[in-house]
Amino acid sequence: MTLRIGIIDTTFARVDMAKYAIEELRNNEPSVVIERMTVPGFKNTPWAAKQLINRGVDAVMVFGWIGPSLTDKITYAVASMGLIMLQIEYDKPIIDVTVHEDEARDEKELFDIAVDRSRKHARNLILMLRGELTKWAGMGLRQGRPDVGPIIK
Repeated sequence: MTLRIGIIDTTFARVDMAKYAIEELRNNEPSVVIERMTVPGFKNTPWAAKQLINRGVDAVMVFGWIGPSLTDKITYAVASMGLIMLQIEYDKPIIDVTVHEDEARDEKELFDIAVDRSRKHARNLILMLRGELTKWAGMGLRQGRPDVGPIIK
């Protein structure tokens, strides 16, 4: 089965996160078909996700970059709700791969978070679509940060 993955990114982002995810998708599923759409900002991602779903993709990855202001955070919350509603309406997974500009101390850390999060979410999506993600449940995996591991009792 050939997987078709929709990729949505924004010009607002400061890192081309989609590039790293696409590389990871192709490394883990060489026959994957990628359909990429770039929009200005995160508020435009629900529209783009609907476009790609209507074109027949199996899943969508949305790469968001959110500024530090309260307005940016509210915008993210509202657009994220739109993406959740699309998942329910169309029965297609939409993986939100978002970096918040205030989650790092400096630009190097922000870059590292963006690349790590993009790659790990792409890997998780492939495993999820194959039905192979369950073996990782409860393992304390993190996207954008080092894994923390499970709590062992």
